[in-house]
Parts: sequence; structure tokens; C-alpha cells
Amino acid sequence: MNNLRIGGLASGMDIDQIVSDLMKAERTKVDKLEQDKQLIKWKQELYQEINLDFANFILDTKKEFGLTSATSTGTLVNKSVDSLDWVKSATSSNENIATVSANSSAVRGTYNITVDRLAESFSSASSSSISIGDKSNIASQFNLVADATKSFEIKFTIETNKGSKTFTYTNLDTVSLNDIVKDINSADLGVTAVYDSTIDRFFLQTDNTGSSNWIKITDDSSTTITDAGGQTKQELNFITGTDSLLKLTYNNGGLPTELADDVKYSGVDAQIDFGEAKDIVMSSNQFTINGINFNLKSTGSFTVQVDTDVDAVYNKIKTFVEKYNEIVEKVSIKLSEKRYRDYKPLTKEQKEQLSEKEVELWEKKAKSGLLRSDSILSRTMYNIRSGLYEQVSGVTGSYDQLTEIGITTESYISGSTGGKLVIDEAKLKTAIQNDVDGVLELLFKEPSEELRTKSESNMTAAEIQQKRSESGLINRLYDNMIAGMKEIINKSGPGDNSATFRDVKSNMLIDFITKYSGISMLDKDISNIDDKIDDMYDYLDRVEDRYWRQFTAMEKAISQMNQQSMWLMSQFGGGM
Repeated sequence: MNNLRIGGLASGMDIDQIVSDLMKAERTKVDKLEQDKQLIKWKQELYQEINLDFANFILDTKKEFGLTSATSTGTLVNKSVDSLDWVKSATSSNENIATVSANSSAVRGTYNITVDRLAESFSSASSSSISIGDKSNIASQFNLVADATKSFEIKFTIETNKGSKTFTYTNLDTVSLNDIVKDINSADLGVTAVYDSTIDRFFLQTDNTGSSNWIKITDDSSTTITDAGGQTKQELNFITGTDSLLKLTYNNGGLPTELADDVKYSGVDAQIDFGEAKDIVMSSNQFTINGINFNLKSTGSFTVQVDTDVDAVYNKIKTFVEKYNEIVEKVSIKLSEKRYRDYKPLTKEQKEQLSEKEVELWEKKAKSGLLRSDSILSRTMYNIRSGLYEQVSGVTGSYDQLTEIGITTESYISGSTGGKLVIDEAKLKTAIQNDVDGVLELLFKEPSEELRTKSESNMTAAEIQQKRSESGLINRLYDNMIAGMKEIINKSGPGDNSATFRDVKSNMLIDFITKYSGISMLDKDISNIDDKIDDMYDYLDRVEDRYWRQFTAMEKAISQMNQQSMWLMSQFGGGM
């Protein structure tokens, strides 16, 4: 609305200032909405901050336990408790023969091992220098210079247990031996070629050891001779056969033997005796038997001693408890934090009147207590704490409750954070020594496969309760924490942490997307306030226009009165 505005010419009043002051009072309604919006945003940030703490706690402790590992692409892969390498210690009596380590599934005891044979890959190498001339290309290196009467073709097929590929080269003055090496290595055949120009030798071998890894080469290289009688082809031994240009030989029972054409060559399997289990064949020198990890180095006999690494297990549990107590303290502080209701979020004008430090201190008080006694956090922490003290059903070991291994809740002291765990070191170490498998089962037992693989969003309350009952205490804690995290996401959204939450559980955000369309409850509250703010600005525009219409009407009236007064004065003055 573009009404003509008259700013106090007739009345002498500062109408601009008067209207501004009147509107300032009206705009406090917008300020109140903006403050409400800011409080919701702060609450949303606090929720997301705690949820990120939960996520990092789960990811960090799983990594610390060795329950996850990252692939080369960064993807997290879950690992079995049986594969943990810090539960049992294994020592070799002769590390020149083999080094060893133990998974948690290894049985304590002493084992007699004999290594009869090491696993080997198949390998071949040039028996002597191979170059005749300049090494810049095949033609000059092996004197295969083409002319009008003679031409050459290098052609060979490499077949392995992974596949086969044919390599063909005709313009030999444009191809080097390094080019051929590159082509072989990029073919993904499970073999590696190397040309060392300093010693002028060519090497070709399978990448992996064992008899299942093999290579067969068919050399179809040829020389074509053109004369008056036409063209004739002669065999050219480039990579295999007698007097081949690459002079490849292999160790044939101690006897250097030329690499033959169209013959399968395999690696060698390792062979060991494990106690009374004789002639065990393994394709690699690195393998696992009965939870013991072997790295063979040479033939011979040695013993392996497997025992529980009490200190390592204790330290892993201690580290977990410390990180858990940190989470308990962080959340408890938020739940009990004092609320300063007189400290409202500052308006833009108020911030301009304060220093940066004053704004920081004010906002610290304004944010305080926003999650005080929050129902979601309170419920999550209650479920986590109570879950730690409920029995684990179906255990086969010695322990089904946390207190049995020496972990309890600290005694309540006024002013302290409740719910932290306390370790009785002597009792825990005794439990580990007596039945480490029972300790692991108490902490990490998996529920039945049906419950383990089913999404909790598709479970009944009874099924969830059964899953918790069958789960080890740490797995149960993770499940209860994840359930709370999902509630927080529904309330406040994932923020910028979606990828982290998916690392915790791949389907973490499914319900949020499908049931809530990716819009959190607090986002909806903010959107509603934004609508109210827009409506309020429309209202303020109307109010301001009304004030101006009223003052403009007043100015016009005063102006008319002044004009009438002047006319009367001029009339009286004219009659004297």
C-alpha cells in the first residue's frame, strides 16, 4: 500500500519517530516469535550434539573392541567376537619358524607343530641377460627389425585360475618391454610381471601361493618371411620354449628348467602337522587353525602356548566403562542443568549493544537447561542403565549378570552424577582368568538369528523384550542407545551427521525418511513459527499503514484548520 505520507509539516511533530516508536512496541511480538524459534534451534542443536556423542561412543568402542574394521573404501564391516585377537595370547617357541597370535576362540593349552613344507607361488625369471640391443623398444632390444622381407608378431596367451587374455603386438618399434609388463599387470589375471632394466632380467610369477593358483602360457609369436616364393611363417619363441627371448626358467626340484609352452604351472601348498593331526595342507603361509593364527617362515618344529591375556581383556573392558561413564556424565549434566528463564535469546539490536564476550556469556545462560528432565533422554538413559543389570538369558558360561564379574554402579553422593559404573579390578580379573569365554558371552552374546536379523521397527514389544533378554550386556546397551538415537532423530533430525548414523546402523534413518518424510518434529515447529512470523510481518505492515493514515489525516485536518485560521485573520485584518 503506497499512501501519501505527511511527516508533521502542519503539526510540527516528528511523525516518523512517533510511528517508529509505536511500531517498535508492535515488533516485540515478532521478537518473541524469533526468540521462540531460536530456542527451538538451540534445542535441536543440543539434541544433535548428544546424538553424535552416542554415535561416536558406539563406533569408537566397537573399533576399540575390534568388532568392526574398515575396508579400503572406508566401509565399516562388523566382525565376530570369535575373531577378536586381544582375548588370548599365543607364543611361539621358535619365531624363526613361525610367529603366532590367537583369536578369542582359541583353546588354552600347548600345541606341538611341525612345518614340513612352506607354501610358495609359482615364479620364473630370466636365467641371464636378455637384451641384444637398445632397450627403448622390442624391435631394437631383441633385433626384431622389420623390413620388406621380414616382419614379426609377438603374440601370447596367459591363462590362470582367474581367467585368460591374449596379448598381441605387431609394430615392435613402438612397443617396449615395460609396455608389455604394464599390459600383463593390468589384466587382473593374478600374476605379476617385472622387468628390471638394471640387471636386464624379466620376472613372472603368480600373486598368491598354493596349488590352486596356476599359470599356463601359450606362445604364438611368429616371424613372417616374404620372398619370391611368397610368405612363410616361422615360430618365434618370445616368452616360452627353448631359447626364448625372455629366457624364462623356473626351479624344477632344484634344477633350473626353461618355461615350456602350453603347460600348467602351479604354486605349492604348505604342509604341517598340528599335534596328532598330520599332513594338513594350506594354500598360504598365513592361516588359522582352532583360533590360532600362523605366519610360517621356515620348516621345522616348534610349540605354541595359548593362554588368556587377562590384562588385555581387563583393559578393553576398563576403557569401555570409562567411555560409558563419560556419556553418562554428559547426558546427566544436560538433564539436570539449571534453566534461566529470564535469559531470552538476544535480538539483533540487543547484540549490537553488547560485546562479543557479553553475548557469549548471555547465550550460555539462555541455552542452559533446554534439555532439563527431557523425556527422550531420560527414557534412553533409564533403558540403558536398567538393561545393564538385567540377566542375560541362555548363557552357557559362568556369568549372567554384570555384578558377577565385579562391575557395579557407584554409590550415590549428593551433587555427583548418578549411574556411572565402577570396576572391582581384582574381581573382574579373577572372572576373566576363571572363564574368559563366559565374560565375553555375558558382554557380547548374540540373540537368536531371527531376532538378530529382524528390524526392530517391525518387531512387537514382546519380541524386542526377548531380543534384549537374549543379548549380551554391551550389545543390549548398543541396541537401547540406538533406539534412543532414533527417537532423537525423529525429534530433531540428523543434522549433518547422516553418514555417521548410517555407520552405526545402516537402516538408522529408514523410519525417519519413510514415516516422517525426513522432517523432524522440531523442524515442523520452526516451520510453524516461520509462518506466524510471516503473518506477523503482514500484520505489522497493515498497522504501520493504519498509523500513517491516521497521522496523515490529522496533518491534513490541522493544515485545513491553519488555512481557515489564516483566512479569518486576513478578513478581520482587512476590516480595520
